[in-house]
Amino acid sequence: MRPTTDTGRALTRRQRGFTLVEAIIVIVITGIIAGMVAIFIRMPVRSQVDTQARADMADAADLALRRMTRELRLALPHTVTVFTNPVAIQFLLTKAGGRYIDVNDRPPDTLLPLDFSGASNGFDMVGTAPAGRQAIVAGDYIAIANTDALPAYAWAFDGAADNISQVAAVNGSRVTLQANKFRDTVSPSQSFQVVTGTVTYLCTPAANGAGTLQRYFTRRIVPGVGNLAALNDTATPPILTTMVGGCNFSNNPLRGQNAGSLMTLVLTLQHANGERAQLSRQTQLDNP
Repeated sequence: MRPTTDTGRALTRRQRGFTLVEAIIVIVITGIIAGMVAIFIRMPVRSQVDTQARADMADAADLALRRMTRELRLALPHTVTVFTNPVAIQFLLTKAGGRYIDVNDRPPDTLLPLDFSGASNGFDMVGTAPAGRQAIVAGDYIAIANTDALPAYAWAFDGAADNISQVAAVNGSRVTLQANKFRDTVSPSQSFQVVTGTVTYLCTPAANGAGTLQRYFTRRIVPGVGNLAALNDTATPPILTTMVGGCNFSNNPLRGQNAGSLMTLVLTLQHANGERAQLSRQTQLDNP
């Protein structure tokens, strides 16, 4: 028997539920609403992702350029070389300096002056020897009054350079050289600089963030970028940054005597999503 009371009719309506048509209508309306919401939130989300990518690339480029400019300021004068194929910067890195005892100072017998005739392989420094990270150790090089031409041209260490010699040992303020190559390349201030080796920054740009900027270092003096394996003392040179899309390096002389040069570094990074960030930095190099 069918229910005739109000309670029975209410129970019958509650048991019916949704029809298939009603369910489809709900799904369609929900899809339309979701699509509209996606349109409104897609651009802000994409903008946030792109902004974060640009910020990450700018931070990476800034860190790499800061490292490069810091070391370029320590370059031995007249040794910074810019290459275009491959794109690279190379220089001799210094860590300290000092003054040598000169024979014209008429030092007492207890002090050993630097002999520019090559008769003696040692010399005494003026004052206390550098300490800590700047300490002179065996394998370092002593360079005096470097220029960009022979005979005072440190890049020609294994050839005709008369202004650079390698350290064999250090005892207090006395430096012993492996061989005294100094020949009349006198510094007016009787000063010298301590070279630790050759630094090479190699840029290998590529699309879609696949490029790299690497730092090569060797304790030897190796000019040129023809043999990359000879420019690094370890198997794999460290990577300063990835995502490199392009590099532009230039070193232009400034006007005036001993005015130095202006090094300009431009680094372009490209994210895999197509976003690009370009950062440039300039630093003045001293070439006395």
